[in-house]
Amino acid sequence: MFDLIVRNANLPDGRKGIDIGIQGGKIIALERNLQAQAGEEIDATGRLVSPPFVDPHFHMDATLSLGLPRMNISGTLLEGIALWGELRPIVTKEELVDRALRYCDLAVTQGLLFIRSHVDTSDPRLVTVEAMIEVREKIAPYIDLQLVAFPQDGYYRSPGAIDTLNRALDMGVDIVGGIPHFERTMGEGTASVEALCRIAADRGLPVDMHCDETDDPHSRHIEALAAETIRFGLKGRVAGSHLTSMHSMDNYYVSKLIPLMAEAEINVIPNPLINIMLQGRHDTYPKRRGMTRVRELMDAGLNVSFGHDCVMDPWYSMGSGDMLEVGHMAIHVAQMAGIDDKKRIFDALTVNSARTMGLAGYGLEKGCNADLVILQASDTLEALRLKPNRLAVIRRGKVVARSAPRIGELFLDGRPARIDGGLDYIPRY
Repeated sequence: MFDLIVRNANLPDGRKGIDIGIQGGKIIALERNLQAQAGEEIDATGRLVSPPFVDPHFHMDATLSLGLPRMNISGTLLEGIALWGELRPIVTKEELVDRALRYCDLAVTQGLLFIRSHVDTSDPRLVTVEAMIEVREKIAPYIDLQLVAFPQDGYYRSPGAIDTLNRALDMGVDIVGGIPHFERTMGEGTASVEALCRIAADRGLPVDMHCDETDDPHSRHIEALAAETIRFGLKGRVAGSHLTSMHSMDNYYVSKLIPLMAEAEINVIPNPLINIMLQGRHDTYPKRRGMTRVRELMDAGLNVSFGHDCVMDPWYSMGSGDMLEVGHMAIHVAQMAGIDDKKRIFDALTVNSARTMGLAGYGLEKGCNADLVILQASDTLEALRLKPNRLAVIRRGKVVARSAPRIGELFLDGRPARIDGGLDYIPRY
């Protein structure tokens, strides 16, 4: 007797007609024609059942703050940083908690149950840290939230940043962050990478740095991050986020850089929506789009995962909490439209991101946590194309969100009365 059985599911790896038996919050059975009963059954009707979406790079302290205290008129990264600098001293803990909880409500409906958020530690009040720790506790029953101590204004550039980052870690923030390209000089940026990796090694913590989020091909802090990762014994525990300068680097240098990154087992986190919005602002034409070398990094065996980064905040006025929107954009910008390419893109929203965050029990196999999303699509390729409704979101074997199928009605003589775009119009690959 199972608590829940999800029947007739298509899985991301191509298996079809699979029944998923769940008991005690775990996947106990995964087979065709499961001969068992359950307290509740859900018929997936040949639709895709995926593990939940994972966002390994987000700014929850800034989310939903669009227009406060004013709009980002230029739409640039630097005006966004300046705007956040105006809002940060006057924001309250209550506001931060309220906005974050509302975003998390949205995230659950999108099947997004794991988030890593950078938390600005530049304000000596550390109200952002207090708020996000409270949010982490409140949402623990339905979202796993990891927090990164992020010195937004620079580790050396901002007075007091060294102290506030250490205080944030003492308060219970999970991960050491940094922003070396925002330091005053390349030398100080390199020094910040060394110092922050040393802190992580001493404390036994992972590292996740905003790294080389610039069009400058000479911004090469990822090289220092990879080297310090090896030096401090942090292999597999370090992420380099953005890495947009790699878009502008010459191929000879990259041919040396990528093997070093692979040796260090760096986790790579591009943010397609934000990277193409904010980069290339000094170009006329030809105009760079700024996303890092996704295909080359994947081909080299690096773990590449995608982040949403921002939703309706000083840097990005759009966003919906839908990781498939992120993947949809990645397909276009990375020019990865082949069948195998799209499968790799979907992995970058799920299993790769789970690996980046070090999630235990994640996946669709026996013994994994019963965290599932049923989508109104037949497979991963169609999910990326359609960005479909999440028909059910399941956390530890319990349904935490539902959405009605998206059905179109037609009033045309001799044509169908209803159209399910997720099943009725599937190309035959």
